[in-house]
Amino acid sequence: MENIILIKEEIDCDRETAFNMFTKNELLENWLTVKAEVDPKVGGKYELFWVPENRESNSTIGCKITGIDRDKFISFDWKGPADFESFMNSADPLTHVIVFFSQNDSDSNKTIIHLFHTGWRNDSEWQRARNYFKNAWSKVLRVLKDKITDKTLP
Repeated sequence: MENIILIKEEIDCDRETAFNMFTKNELLENWLTVKAEVDPKVGGKYELFWVPENRESNSTIGCKITGIDRDKFISFDWKGPADFESFMNSADPLTHVIVFFSQNDSDSNKTIIHLFHTGWRNDSEWQRARNYFKNAWSKVLRVLKDKITDKTLP
């Protein structure tokens, strides 16, 4: 389990809202990416673009949703940015992200997000990519938390 990234963050919204933040294109575009093309069903696209005019680089183009249960969890393939694309984006299988949403037992307007990122190999390049994503996921979940707390999302 040492290669699995696990990030936990509590955010000030119900599970439906938290789930929508990962599945609705316009919401993803407000906290995680510049352009999102997500089709929230098993086998549907989970494509995020940080430089939309260069769709092949710095994107998750070709990634698919591998599991989904409304307001409970979503899982999808994941690719790396340009620094890691030479090994991450051609790996078989790709790395994999699973996001669980659980309601805070004492407050139904708080959701605990558990994000797991798996599929990391053991060599030094992969470990460098894993460290990058451990930091990146922590940062973006804090961005999500702050935007929801500040009510700066549509």
